[in-house]
Amino acid sequence: LIAVMAYLAGSVPFGLILTRLAGKGDIRAVGSGNIGATNVLRTGSKVLALLTLIFDGGKGAVIALGVAHVTSDPLMTGVAGLMAVVGHCFPVWLKFRGGKGVATCVATFTAFDPWLGLVFVALWLGTAALTRYSSLAALVATLGCSVAAVMLKLPPPIIVAVIAMSTLSWARHHANIGRLLTGTESRIGKK
Repeated sequence: LIAVMAYLAGSVPFGLILTRLAGKGDIRAVGSGNIGATNVLRTGSKVLALLTLIFDGGKGAVIALGVAHVTSDPLMTGVAGLMAVVGHCFPVWLKFRGGKGVATCVATFTAFDPWLGLVFVALWLGTAALTRYSSLAALVATLGCSVAAVMLKLPPPIIVAVIAMSTLSWARHHANIGRLLTGTESRIGKK
């Protein structure tokens, strides 16, 4: 029941909802066609992109924190966090075509343990500043959180959830990885 509820809540496509409410049309017809904050930014609205980031992240954090509060069970908390990310990446409402799960991952990681959130932000900002690649920054940050979860000696179900979420995010970035390898990936701030 927790897994299904977390999946359905994670499936709420805030990027699509917010852009439609703002009169920007269907975000899936813009840029990469993704429903996440990075693509919402391509509409030209930083406010909508920020709101998408907050709501996409918030749904994962609220789900994980809520389950942790109610059950105090790391297994249930890990399952809830993972399923929120799965829901974002494969939303039932959009024929299973969703985002890459980065915002949902970072907020859920932070809900699992605030140190994971700090690791993510530090790695993302550092990598983005050095390379100007948002996708590479996300890949480095999610991988770093997988390592950090083990080093922080978090409960095994949480470690497994973090690794699974990171793996899913990497899989969702497969096209970006290909462009990074061929040198055709767009840099942050490039028109």
